[in-house]
Amino acid sequence: MNVSDLREILQYVPRFRGRTFVVAVDGEIAASANFHNILLDLAVLRSLSIRTIVVHGASRQIEDLARSRDLALSNADGTGVTDAATLQVSIDAAIRLTNEIMEGLSAVDLRAAYLNAIIAHPAGILGGTDFQFTGRVERVDTKALKLLLEEGIVPVIPPLGFDGEGRTYRVNSDNIAVEVAEALQAAKIIFLAPSSVFANTTWLPRLVSISEAEELLRKHRTDCSAGLQSKLEAGARACRQGVPRAHLLDGGINEALLTEMFSHEGFGTMVYSNEYQQIRRIFKKDVRSVITLIRQSVQSEELVRRTRNEILEHIEDYWVLEVDRQPVACVALHVHPEEKAGELACLYVSKNQENQGYGRKLMGFVENLAKEKGLTRLFALSTQAFMFLQQKGGYVEAAPESLPASRFEKYVQSGRNSKVLMKHLSGASH
Repeated sequence: MNVSDLREILQYVPRFRGRTFVVAVDGEIAASANFHNILLDLAVLRSLSIRTIVVHGASRQIEDLARSRDLALSNADGTGVTDAATLQVSIDAAIRLTNEIMEGLSAVDLRAAYLNAIIAHPAGILGGTDFQFTGRVERVDTKALKLLLEEGIVPVIPPLGFDGEGRTYRVNSDNIAVEVAEALQAAKIIFLAPSSVFANTTWLPRLVSISEAEELLRKHRTDCSAGLQSKLEAGARACRQGVPRAHLLDGGINEALLTEMFSHEGFGTMVYSNEYQQIRRIFKKDVRSVITLIRQSVQSEELVRRTRNEILEHIEDYWVLEVDRQPVACVALHVHPEEKAGELACLYVSKNQENQGYGRKLMGFVENLAKEKGLTRLFALSTQAFMFLQQKGGYVEAAPESLPASRFEKYVQSGRNSKVLMKHLSGASH
């Protein structure tokens, strides 16, 4: 880890301190070689005063135990019919796994406790079929969970629920995680799933709103694994119910959890419930961040070097695009009122955030801003990004002499021989 990594992590810590994360772990991940690393990651979260609840599945363990007993299961994941024999295997396998997880948490110096915090009722008769011992969450015992969290204890919740008369039901763990996250007003719900869940998902973006997630499910239902459907549906539902962020991660990859939580670029797919991006003017405190952001582009001579004083002198011209309150792109609009022209300048998107449409979003923003200011044309100078400006922004190459007089003088002095690109704004006289 280098110093910049540590600084990036520290930006997130104040926002997460004292907040609650619900971590939903598939049974297959709990049985994987990487699970010990996940437990270490949970210890890191706890050391940062982040309250963590572990909700685990047990389909893998239930199937293995049923196979050893030569038993045919009616359903393994808690979404279908659970007959009496399947319920008993589910209880045995789930409670055994709960105990193993608590032992693992203890090994990384975390206190953990299991409690029957899920009050459930029968799923009932659906489509004419009696689902028998399959249950639905009726309510969550938030008082008991909060007492544990306040004492620094990690609650571990198996995929089981109990009614007021002592009956046990098999409940899907993804559904339990959503209900727990909503009841405790968690900041995040994190689904750790096996790699197979994410196979052939090149269509799955890194960031999706609730409506985009629901649209993806409609579009890709036939080429989407059952596990991914469950996670994406649960994530969207959690966000609909007030959880700000839902994360879908490959739990088989080391450091996936911490990378997703403590880096701008993240690792998996995040579903968000509120406005995740914003474009705003920069403040004095942002100048260093902008200089750091564009440093690589300046070194490659794509952008002109800008000093702190130069940016401060025209600070009202600069804007940043934030992702979860972290600047990941910037742009400037320098106005030449004498010719009703504006310069689109300092357009840059972090390498980690490319191909997200942020460059086009900032170009569109500057164009609208220019129209509001009564400008009739925009121009840009570029040594390397001119194709992007032409293809994505609709700019056309123009002669340097078409620049405003004051800008033409600086153009000549710079000696960069940049291409001049021009765009007349719609509705303006040509």
